[in-house]
Amino acid sequence: MKKLGIFLLLIFIFAVGFFLYYKEGSLPVDKTSKESQIFVIRQGENLTTIANNLSNQKLIRNKIIFYLIVKQLGIEKKMQAGDFRLSQAMPGKEIAEALTHGTLDVWMTIIEGRRKEEVAQIVAQSLFIPEVELLKYAQEGYLFPDTYLIPKDATAETVVRIMQDNFNRRFATQLKQQAGNKGLSVEEVVILASLVEREAKFDGDRAGVAGVLLRRLDSGMKLDIDATVQYALGYQPESKSWWKKNLTYEDLEIDSPYNTYKNTGLPPGPIANPGLASIIAVIEADSNNPYLYYISDKSGRLHFAATLEEHNQNIKKYLR
Repeated sequence: MKKLGIFLLLIFIFAVGFFLYYKEGSLPVDKTSKESQIFVIRQGENLTTIANNLSNQKLIRNKIIFYLIVKQLGIEKKMQAGDFRLSQAMPGKEIAEALTHGTLDVWMTIIEGRRKEEVAQIVAQSLFIPEVELLKYAQEGYLFPDTYLIPKDATAETVVRIMQDNFNRRFATQLKQQAGNKGLSVEEVVILASLVEREAKFDGDRAGVAGVLLRRLDSGMKLDIDATVQYALGYQPESKSWWKKNLTYEDLEIDSPYNTYKNTGLPPGPIANPGLASIIAVIEADSNNPYLYYISDKSGRLHFAATLEEHNQNIKKYLR
């Protein structure tokens, strides 16, 4: 009986101690604070990371208690990626609830190789900006693929400017100088990089595709790029895609300046928005490489050939 009494006493002491610990940990860091600060939740961050970051910014007293508050409220899955205006005067529960709504900005990811119409679709879904509005300002090739934190009230013009400014930062002066040393303008690099982006499924194939394109240009050959024909064909209602998967011989005859099966030289503009890896692949490509041809096997891997005979052998080997 005495042991039971001691046990119950210990439980009582523990319960009171935990209550005080919980209560203290959920209080504001500084209830007299009049200042606020921006707190950012990045895409994919879990509750532990969020609690650690809040603690590091001194917005909560105790990250363990904050974790328990969120679990108790059942709002972990309701937390949004974005940025929030928080204050040290807010108690833990209020901060937790604030992270489930009211983001100041919206996360948005643009994937490499998308044409401007596809970018406009992503923007429309994320920011409710009509696609036609973005297309008024969008310039193909310069909507730099990246993950952005965009102000919720941004206009179409603002969104485009943010992406183009990012392009100018990433395609830095040194890269532009390297391109100039190879006799390539910024526009030519972007056009070539957009072709590389659509043709090379794997990173290891980018340099090879860029080398083939440069060699073909130097020799006066047509580029014969399927992706340029896909770009010329435009939206495909049947597949609800901007890129027709299987081209026909009739498709290759389309009358368009973008059709590199009919026209020599570069198309008149980029066919997509390339990422930095494809831009660098073009700038660093060896135009003296031995290859003039390549084909894609069923997995998307490219196989290069120096002569038409080797190219035909690759076709037999990988496509039949």
